[in-house]
Amino acid sequence: MPTKEFKSGFVSIIGRPNVGKSTLLNQILKEKVAIVTPKAQTTRNQIQGIYTTDNEQIVFIDTPGFHKASTELGNFMNDAALSSLKGADVALLLVDLTKPFDELDSELLKAIDKLKIPALLVANKVDLIHDQETLVKKMEQYRSAGNFINGLSISATHNFNIDKLLETIVALLPNGPMYYPEDQLLVQPERFIVAEIIREKILLHTEQEVPHSVAILIERFKEASNKVEIFATIVVERPSQKKIIIGKDGTMIKKIGIDARKDIQKLLGVTIYLELFVKVEKDWRNKKYQLKEYGYINDDM
Repeated sequence: MPTKEFKSGFVSIIGRPNVGKSTLLNQILKEKVAIVTPKAQTTRNQIQGIYTTDNEQIVFIDTPGFHKASTELGNFMNDAALSSLKGADVALLLVDLTKPFDELDSELLKAIDKLKIPALLVANKVDLIHDQETLVKKMEQYRSAGNFINGLSISATHNFNIDKLLETIVALLPNGPMYYPEDQLLVQPERFIVAEIIREKILLHTEQEVPHSVAILIERFKEASNKVEIFATIVVERPSQKKIIIGKDGTMIKKIGIDARKDIQKLLGVTIYLELFVKVEKDWRNKKYQLKEYGYINDDM
C-alpha cells in the first residue's frame, strides 16, 4: 500500500544511440522489457516501464537514440525522443563518456533547457573508463554545456550506482498518486512487446543492411486457455533482404521464430504458437501511410 508521502512521476531517458538507455531501463525494473542489441537505433518507439515500491512509482520513458535522420522513420524516432520531454517531471540525459561530445548532445541539451525540466546528467559505461581524470574532465564538459541539477556515473550493465540514481530521481519527484497497478511493469500492450521481441531476434541474427529495414506487423493475436496464437509479418524493403531473413531452406526464419517464441513464452507465461511471414514493401521507411500502419505514426503526430 502507498505511504502518505507517496511520490510519483515521469522520467524521460534521453540520449544518443547506443548509450545504454534500454539496458538501464531493464536493470531498474529487473526485467527485460526493452529489447537490447549492439546495433545502433534498436529502440524506435517510446517504451514506458513502471518502477513501483511502497513509497514511489516512477514511469521511465525509454526513447529512441537521437541521431542524424536520413529517413521519415528516423525523423519519427527523433520526434519520439524529444516529445518524451514534454510530459516529464525529470529529464535523464544518459551519455557514454567513451564517445566525444558533439552537436547531437548540444541539440538535446537545448531541448531540455527550453522546457525547463529538472535534468540529471548520467554517465553510463564508466566501467570502460579506467582513467579517473578523463572521467572528471568529460563530465565537466557536459556540465558546463547544460543546466543539470545533479550528475553521477553508473554502469547499467554491471548494476553500479543504480540505487543511487533511483534515490536522486525520487528526491526530485513531487508527491502524487499511483498511476498504474503496483504489479504492472509496462504501459504498452502485449502485442507491441511481442513485435519488439521478434524484431530483436532479427537484429541479433542478421547483418549489414537488413536490421534497419525491418518492421513487424502483428496480424493475429488470439488468446485461448493457456495458449496464444500469433501470426506476424516481417516487412523489409528489398527482395534480397527477404531472402536473407528466410535463409537457405528456411533456416534463418526458423531460428528467429524459435528464439522469439522462447522470450514471448517467458513474457506471457503461456504456450505460444508463432507463425512468421515475410513481405517486401519498397522504401517503407519514407512512406508516412506505412509508418502509420506499422505503428510509428499516430493521428496526433
